[in-house]
Amino acid sequence: MRPAPELPGGDRERLLTGTHHDPHALLGAHPVRGGVLFRTLRPYAKGVTVVGKGLRAELYDEEDGFFAAVLPLNAIPGYELLVRYGDEPGTDDVRTADPYRFLPALGDLDLHLITEGRHEQLWRALGAHPMTHEGVAGTRFTVWAPNARGVRVAGSFNYWDATACPMRSLGSSGVWEVFLPGVEEGALYKFDVARPDGSHTLRADPMARAAECPPASASVVHTSHHVWSDQEWTARRAQAAPHSEPLSVYEVHLPSWRPGLSYRELAEQLPAYVTDLGFTHVELMPVAEHPFGGSWGYQVTGFYAPTARLGGPDDFKFLVDALHRAGIGVLMDWVPAHFPKDDWALAAFDGTPLYEHADPARAEHPDWGTLEFDFGRREVRNFLVANAVYWCEEFHIDGLRVDAVASMLYLDYSREEGEWTPNEHGGRENLDAVAFLQEMNATVYRRCPGVITVAEESTAWDGVTRATHHVGEGGFGGLGFGFKWNMGWMHDSLTYMTKEPVHRKFHHGDMTFSMVYAYSENYVLPISHDEVVHGKRSLVSKMPGDWWQRRANHRAYLGFMWAHPGKQLLFMGQEFAQGAEWAEGHGPDWWLLDPSYSAEADHRGVRDLVRDLNAGYRARPALWDQDTRPEGFAWVAGDASDDNTLAFLRFAADGSPLLSVSNFSPVVREEYRLGVPAEWTSWREVLNTDEERYGGGGVHNPEALKAEPVPAHGRPHSLAPTLPPLATVWLTPC
Repeated sequence: MRPAPELPGGDRERLLTGTHHDPHALLGAHPVRGGVLFRTLRPYAKGVTVVGKGLRAELYDEEDGFFAAVLPLNAIPGYELLVRYGDEPGTDDVRTADPYRFLPALGDLDLHLITEGRHEQLWRALGAHPMTHEGVAGTRFTVWAPNARGVRVAGSFNYWDATACPMRSLGSSGVWEVFLPGVEEGALYKFDVARPDGSHTLRADPMARAAECPPASASVVHTSHHVWSDQEWTARRAQAAPHSEPLSVYEVHLPSWRPGLSYRELAEQLPAYVTDLGFTHVELMPVAEHPFGGSWGYQVTGFYAPTARLGGPDDFKFLVDALHRAGIGVLMDWVPAHFPKDDWALAAFDGTPLYEHADPARAEHPDWGTLEFDFGRREVRNFLVANAVYWCEEFHIDGLRVDAVASMLYLDYSREEGEWTPNEHGGRENLDAVAFLQEMNATVYRRCPGVITVAEESTAWDGVTRATHHVGEGGFGGLGFGFKWNMGWMHDSLTYMTKEPVHRKFHHGDMTFSMVYAYSENYVLPISHDEVVHGKRSLVSKMPGDWWQRRANHRAYLGFMWAHPGKQLLFMGQEFAQGAEWAEGHGPDWWLLDPSYSAEADHRGVRDLVRDLNAGYRARPALWDQDTRPEGFAWVAGDASDDNTLAFLRFAADGSPLLSVSNFSPVVREEYRLGVPAEWTSWREVLNTDEERYGGGGVHNPEALKAEPVPAHGRPHSLAPTLPPLATVWLTPC
């Protein structure tokens, strides 16, 4: 055994400062003339011994944590390192495999797909993966940082000193990799990234599948152990036709729905509650890890990690599994538009604009103090497209509601003249974002049968829910979403409902205008969290009049909404007429449903109505069978502005109708004549929001109504029901 040749000064310095692109070329075991060179970098060690079958040799101390020697061997043997941290031999010894004797644990195909921006399961290639590599258990760490001078791994396993764990650069891919033996599930880690200027930054893993609970920000090595039991659900979902099936959504902010409950505790309560009310789906406000709870999850730092506030990734899977077993679909808010500037997360990740656009004017989001993704960079698109697939494949999510689509589509979004640059055609469309959204939708629909995507898009962009290969008048293919939130309907209808009834006749068009464009896209009618916060008041508190009238308006509006073409979405707390605005700190006012509360019946009545609306909706194909086809709708009385009355027919594919009539005035309208199809001679009331059990006055039509040969509304036959005040009534043929 003899001392090893001295490391060149430049290599030694680069290894110590974490700026070497290929530490495996210098560390580990390498054949040299006269034997095998062993070298390791172990700061704070007092001695290092190479041990193996018939081999035990203590390496020479080269100072600064380097230990090396040339052993007179003909070939590299199987070996381990015995690292001594105590002053005396045999004290504080750690025996471990040498990380720098392993070949890369990432394959050439993975690297090729990453370079091409086409790795649809990117989470399987990048991040931290416990595995057995060349017969040794440990964790493979990989990260994309193409402009870094060097990358190292720091974590709980090396006392957050990354010196001994430099990673190697895998060619031109921009990916850095190292396999660390002995690192197990649950270990905390970050990447120590050497920027181009030589300074260092400690970063959470962009691909981490688990994270510390905020405000802590380390990534967590994770392996899933959840065994799914929703095979029946996913098989049925793959055969679904969501546009012509019931879809009624209960929107939930998990941390505040029942404050203090974990994912597993929520799994005991949320499915039962949603099932009781008859919703077909829940929509979860963002569950990806985020540092600031007040952002409600819309400023994400851990795109691949469910928030640790409520438990681990397997706990979240348990919740999704429980909802599926209860027959409830799970939609999830997904936020690919922007990310926060926290200096331990994505911003300037490798010291340069990497995930964000290189042009500061394009990178800065003008409204939220965040950074916008560079949708024109293929690796960034890959990061986001794979993320959409990840939630659907790994967590069995049934749909993604994509947040802030409008902010992605327009270069001039919230920007003044001179603050934006037109695209190559001179237009305001963000062509990179369009291409990204098309790729994301096409990929999700191809890979994940039955999964839907929903756009929160507040403008009149042409073809949000059109297929990507169908080019519209503007020259663009469709964006490829399955559904779009109908923000116009939401705004207009709430504007109408907030008016005193005596003024509503001047705003009648707000309730009818939605039918002008109702079939231009596939719509969801959203009464979401955005409409009940920040001074906008809760749904019942928006309504005019005294407490009785407010609840009556609230009920009538829900009846109108459930009958209107489009799918329904209602935010938690609005199903029982909560009077206060929502706040993430305490969630819904469940005490309103406590039997000891004097007004409990008022709130329970509204919740009972929501239950019956969902039951009636699901039982009557006229309300969903032709939801996206004009043949499924016909006005009866769309112009009765003086009466504050709206009446329309919905038709199932077999022609069976449902008549919805809303009287938004506070007076009873006796024998209000309405034209109906001549095929049906007798009609009955199947829902009335003025029923006493809902908190109404009990004005109703107890007997079947005969269609008379009296012309009305362009039809030769008509009915003359009594319309309750501030109420919606549904009627179907007997």
